[in-house]
This record gives sequence, structure tokens and C-alpha cells, in this order.
Amino acid sequence: MIDKKNLFNYPIFALGFRPFFLMAGLSALALIALWKNIYFGQLEANHYYVGNYWHAHEMLLGYTTAVIAGFLLTAVKNWTGRATATGGKLAALCLVWLYGRIMPFYAGMIPDGLIALIDFIFLPFLAWQISIPIRQAGHYKSFIFIGFLALMMLGNGMIHLEMLGFKEATAWTGVNIILLAIMLIILVIAGRVLPFFTERGLQGIIAVRDQALDNAAIISAVVVFMLEIFTVTGFGLAIAAITAALINTRRVANWYSQRVWYVPLLWILYTGYGWIILGFLLTAFSAYKVILPTLPLHAFTMGSIGILTLGMMSRVSLGHTGRMLKVPNVIAIAFFLLNAGVFIRVFLPILFSGLYNTAILISTFLWLAAFSLFIFIYWPVLTKPRIDGKEG
Repeated sequence: MIDKKNLFNYPIFALGFRPFFLMAGLSALALIALWKNIYFGQLEANHYYVGNYWHAHEMLLGYTTAVIAGFLLTAVKNWTGRATATGGKLAALCLVWLYGRIMPFYAGMIPDGLIALIDFIFLPFLAWQISIPIRQAGHYKSFIFIGFLALMMLGNGMIHLEMLGFKEATAWTGVNIILLAIMLIILVIAGRVLPFFTERGLQGIIAVRDQALDNAAIISAVVVFMLEIFTVTGFGLAIAAITAALINTRRVANWYSQRVWYVPLLWILYTGYGWIILGFLLTAFSAYKVILPTLPLHAFTMGSIGILTLGMMSRVSLGHTGRMLKVPNVIAIAFFLLNAGVFIRVFLPILFSGLYNTAILISTFLWLAAFSLFIFIYWPVLTKPRIDGKEG
């Protein structure tokens, strides 16, 4: 007889960050390695998603969503004092995410509708799981994250409607809606954790909180991304992007201290936020077609999302396994490599337009190097029990 109680009684299923951060790190390697080979014609893949939509979908709804799931399942427990999914429920959630990554490669062998359904149900499943402790504790302000997940569901639905042939030209709008939702999650969480982490990491520092400025930073970002969703270009988009850059610069300046550069777990988060600001500035240039729109896009995605998620996974994994909040030098090197990769991906094509593919190739290898180091160091952290003997 199978002991169902102990079937998933392993450290990896003790709390949401463990399996999802591990799967995020592994998918960061697999998805980018596959995409590089597909992009350069070294591999032919006939899958469910058409053209570049697979790359966009998987980096946002594969890698990034795994990080978001791990963070929310862990943070909601802290915010509410109530348990989130563990054991078999957490394993089931992981399995749904994993099948969503695998099944598109079986297009033609299984119905497209089933591929879409398996991918789509992950976000509702996640939203339901984190809503339970939020409702139980009456921690209603955290329902904002359910709203963000719903926005991601909308974008994902629009992608699948085009892939299934029900609608035309909705997939890219869906990608932009998902990007908007993810950036809103980042901006809201940044307002909660960056001041707190700065004060905890730098003795004697007081980070200034300004709710009005927080709201303005979020609203200004919404305006920029909504203009892009509705394909507005020129002056309107440029002025909105510059305004968002200025407001977000002022926001992060309230928390910033020069001493963050001595603490890798802090400077990785501040550089990640810096790529948000650079993304807005580059958007102003792309609004007038001075630069390609893919460049600010990758400042937001590879830059702000990639760097901030790597930094958050590194810190959360240490804190929630009872370890000191200090990364080894090899992880600091990983942080540097990823920032270097983003810089090359974004700025090399601006300086030398003929080196666009070279920029992609170099940045790809730097991304893979950074996440390889993350997996090497954090595999035992995520798969072994807490060193202080506590649960989680």
C-alpha cells in the first residue's frame, strides 16, 4: 500500500519557493538554450506556438511565472500567517506548470485545445491556492496579486485564441498584457522589499517610504504599457516613457545608499530596478523609431525581470532555509555576468547595428553562465532541509 501521507514528504515540497525556484533556474537554461538553437537555425522545432511567440510565452509564462509562483506561495504564508500549498498540492501545481512547458512540443500528436488548456489552467490553479490563506486571514490588500494573475490569464487567453485560430492578431497584445502584469507585480513588490532589505542589509540606513510616489511610479508605468498595447507611438509614448523614468528614478532614490554596492544581494536588486528606468528611456527613443522596439523590450525582460528574479530567488532561498543572507562570490559573479549580458543585448545593437545577432549570441551565453552558477550553488539549498531545523 502506498503511504500517501509521506509520498511528497521531502524538503523540496516543504514550501513553494523550493520547487518553483529550482524549476525556474532549470527552465532559464533549457528554454534559452533551445531558443538560441532555433533562432540560429541549428534546430527545427515544430511546436504549438507560431514563430517567436514560443520564446515570448515561455520566458514570461514559463520562467517568470515559476518565480512568481514560488515567491507568492512563500510570501503569502508570511503575510497571512496561514499555510500555503505544500506536499501533494504543491507537487500537483508543479506538475501542471511542467506539462505546460512540455506539451507544446507534442503538437500534431495531441489536440491543440488540450495543449492550450493545460497551459492555461496553471495561473487559475495558483491564484486559487494563494487566495485560500488570504481569505482565511482577511489579508485583503494581498488580493491585488490575484488581480495581477487574472491580468496574466487574460493575456495568456489572447495568445491561445490566436494559436487555436479563433482570433487574428491577438497574441502580441496578449504578450504585452502579460508583460504589463509582471511589471506591476515587480513594482508593487519592489516597494515592499527594497526599502526593507536595504534597512536590514545596511546598518543605520533609513529608506524613505512615500506612498504617493509609489502610486505615481505604478500609474506612470501602466500608462506607458497601455500606450504600447494600443500601439501608440511618437510624442505621446515618448513623453509618457520619460515621465515614468523620472518618477521611478525619484522613487528608487528614496531607498538608495552608495553602500548597497558592497552587498551583492542589494546591488543586484537596484541594478534590476535600474533596467526598468533604462527600459522607459529606451522606449522614448523607440517611440520615434530611433532604435528597434526589441531593445527596450529586452531591457524590461532580460534586464529588469531577469535580474530582479535572480536576485530575489538568491535572497529568498537563503532566508527561508535558515542561512545567512550573504551569497558566495560565485553568485556575485553570476549577478555580474547577467548584467553584462543585458548590457550587450541592449546596447551593442545601438552602437553597432550590424552586430545584432552577435549581441544575441554573447548575451545568451552570459545568461546561461549566470543561471548555471545559480543552479550549481542553490540546488542543495533548495533540496535539503532548513539548516536551523525549522519547517519550510
